[in-house]
Amino acid sequence: MSADIDFATLSIKDALDLGILVEEEAMERYQELADNLDVHNTGDAAQFFRFMVGCEAKHGEELQKKRRELFGEAPSSVDRSMLWDVEAPGYDATRTFMTIQDALKVAMAAEQKAFAFFDGALPEVTDAEVRELFTELRQEEVEHMEMVREQMKRVPTGDGFDPADFADEPVAQ
Repeated sequence: MSADIDFATLSIKDALDLGILVEEEAMERYQELADNLDVHNTGDAAQFFRFMVGCEAKHGEELQKKRRELFGEAPSSVDRSMLWDVEAPGYDATRTFMTIQDALKVAMAAEQKAFAFFDGALPEVTDAEVRELFTELRQEEVEHMEMVREQMKRVPTGDGFDPADFADEPVAQ
């Protein structure tokens, strides 16, 4: 998940870059999952994943704006190779035919994973600005989890799928 990151020496610029990368990774994975679900005509789950693409994009844009204000176009010293699956939904958590409730559970697990990442990093962080940013990012994950919980209350809990919907037609021999 973050084997190459030394949180004790992380600068605020690097922490912002890391946060941006986390959001980009999640956004790209949600988009990939939504596209896959569209192909299999599971539109409700795909639509929710697209909603999450928007949430991750908005959060990433906020971090990018803050980074530009503080550091302009200064080059980054962190890259995607330094993290994996911090907030992105796991490939193994999804399936071809998902209900909206299934999609919400995937999103909840992703938000919990991101919360655990920032929460676990905090004890290692020594820079006060980085500590403040990670605390804010952790709190945003709490807010995202609450948003997902609220959505879970509003959608049906049954899967709504008929197994016959997925049966293959016989093929000529």
